[in-house]
Amino acid sequence: MKSLLAGLALAVGAISLSAPVLAQDFPNKPINLVVPFAAGGSTDLVGRVIAEAMSKQLGQQVLVVNQAGAGGVLGATAVADAEPDGYTILMGTIATHALSASLYATPPFDPSTDFAPVSLLVTVPNVLLVNPDFPAKTVEELIAKLKAEPETYAYASSGNGTPLHLSGELFKSMTGTDMVHVPYQGSGPALVDALSGSVPIIFDNLPSATEHMKAGTLRPLAVTTLERAASFPDVPTMDEAGVPGYETNTWNAIFAPAGTPPEVIAKLNEAAVAAVNDPAVKERLAGVGAIVVGSTPEELATHVASEVARWRPVIEAAGVTIQ
Repeated sequence: MKSLLAGLALAVGAISLSAPVLAQDFPNKPINLVVPFAAGGSTDLVGRVIAEAMSKQLGQQVLVVNQAGAGGVLGATAVADAEPDGYTILMGTIATHALSASLYATPPFDPSTDFAPVSLLVTVPNVLLVNPDFPAKTVEELIAKLKAEPETYAYASSGNGTPLHLSGELFKSMTGTDMVHVPYQGSGPALVDALSGSVPIIFDNLPSATEHMKAGTLRPLAVTTLERAASFPDVPTMDEAGVPGYETNTWNAIFAPAGTPPEVIAKLNEAAVAAVNDPAVKERLAGVGAIVVGSTPEELATHVASEVARWRPVIEAAGVTIQ
């Protein structure tokens, strides 16, 4: 009997020691960074910049895995269900961790309990753009056009329930206009149709729209933050352009599955904060309008809670729901 009890004690001890030992060895193989949107969008762009920089910090490859669908929910759910060992992490956004809690009658996950926060990386302005062939050159002209020809024009977004979809719905409600919403599986596919003119109006994140704005292939009418973007100082805010009080933005943050060892979270946080504060990375992100943060896990948890509370009344007022 004593030998059996001793054997059980050794087994329990081995199990209890395994997590810290594994955490000390972390990482000893590549890490998958799930970007829950299609390639070519803002989250994908930021994700690839961060993944490259974190690879150098950790001494292992951080590989971007695009898993698009349901406004970011499919990829986020996959990470929530992944092994909590730090080798599968999420490039989370306002869509996955602030909006989903209010958009779904039965949310697919709880952003505060199903994930371990790592770091808030950047905040990102959104921007209202039109195809250059579209006749409106200002927000006021767009509003006039939409009111003169109601239910005639459509706007593109990166998906149902995303910040860009809600940016469009908020615009409609605050201006008394109407547009048909055309959702895509990410900013990349939405931009393709905006560039062709088949869907002439688009709300997009500034990073993914930057090159098209510089090339003149899309015309920016306004950024959606209360302050102008440093990378495009000549583009007015929506408030300045004739929609007083209008404000939306987005952000990118890293999350791991709940239950990931604290030692692993600490290593991921250290690498993420070092990555966004690398001068070359800062310059690349600033060039596309992203504002570097680099927070602690605790600060990210507080940020998520405040964002859920901020967006819930906006979503309810817009009447947007997803089954």
